[in-house]
Amino acid sequence: MNTLNTSIAELPRLIHSPFARLRELLAGLEPGRSPIDMTIGEPRHGVPSLVGPALQNETERFGKYPPVQGTPELVNAIGAWLERRYPGLSGVISPTRHILPLSGSREGLFSAIFSAIARKGDQRPAVLMPNPFYQAYLAAAVAAGAEPVFLNSEVETGFLPNIESLPSDLLERTAAFYLASPANPQGAIADHTYLAKAIALARQYNFMLFLDECYCEIYRDAPPAGGLEVSHTVNGSFANVVVFNSLSKRSNVPGLRSGFIAGDEQFLSEYLRFRNVACPQMPLPVQHVSALLWGEESHVEASRVLYRQKFDCARAVLGKFEGYTDPAGAFFLWLNMTHLGGSETATKTFWKECGVKVLPGAYLAQVDTQGRNPGEAYVRIALVDDLQRTQEALERLARLLS
Repeated sequence: MNTLNTSIAELPRLIHSPFARLRELLAGLEPGRSPIDMTIGEPRHGVPSLVGPALQNETERFGKYPPVQGTPELVNAIGAWLERRYPGLSGVISPTRHILPLSGSREGLFSAIFSAIARKGDQRPAVLMPNPFYQAYLAAAVAAGAEPVFLNSEVETGFLPNIESLPSDLLERTAAFYLASPANPQGAIADHTYLAKAIALARQYNFMLFLDECYCEIYRDAPPAGGLEVSHTVNGSFANVVVFNSLSKRSNVPGLRSGFIAGDEQFLSEYLRFRNVACPQMPLPVQHVSALLWGEESHVEASRVLYRQKFDCARAVLGKFEGYTDPAGAFFLWLNMTHLGGSETATKTFWKECGVKVLPGAYLAQVDTQGRNPGEAYVRIALVDDLQRTQEALERLARLLS
């Protein structure tokens, strides 16, 4: 566990894009082969064919202000998807009470923290997050004046935060706990038992559990458990629990900026008032296209097949090498490169020798109180290109590792 005592004035210094740092690291270094970029988690399986015509048919509606609470078409489509995806939610979701659209999940992950902190009173609250972490979590905590608390998520803890021994004085002042499942970058999945424990803590200490489920449709074997389904199973309630999701990864449309938050009705009511004056709304044509995408599964299933093929390729090409582990979900490899000098050294070696660009794991994590960075030994590799290009990149790495 690690805390960061800082202020909003220090935000620009603290929040340094991993990709900007990577550009600095590789500046002046020439790639050894024709470049293949495996750094950005940007799906490249193709935009579903329905998107273009549906947008074109709705262009006149760009001339209207969209409703902050979402159109009935959109929230009903999201509610129907939640009930299909998580059978335990069948007949439970009320779209108008349990769902709000977001202009991409990142916008919600950032802005929802202000409503969570407002529930905790005057003391400076803590915000828990995994380490490594998605940078929006840290930006939100610091911007809201909270104390970020990093929970190392390493191989010994199944690449998820250890929530068994968190001190009660910390939990008493916790406003929110960000948790991603499947995790970025490690691909770890929180099972029903883990989620139930996290939900119990949130209710016992009255903080918000922010479940980032943006990768929930990309998995190798069984579908990941869902936070809302577990929450309702535990006690028939969504109290203290909200999930964030997006079409970016599910439907290969990161540029559409379309997501949602769902769960705790009271929290969403408070957050809606905040969003109504402080946050961007989703244009009506985008809401229409989004409703169509949430209602269509064939493109999701086809994309999942492609990811499984790339997972299989990665295991076949790299599985014999030290530091390789299979991800359970998401579309990243999280490879231990201690034997190549750690994250930055390995990244430079791969670029100079292979022309393959990867992301140093150290850039996705915070140094802990013992001076350790839990991402220091790792690189993150995004399996987002087509199978042929992905295989070529992995085989280049394998030749070097051999």
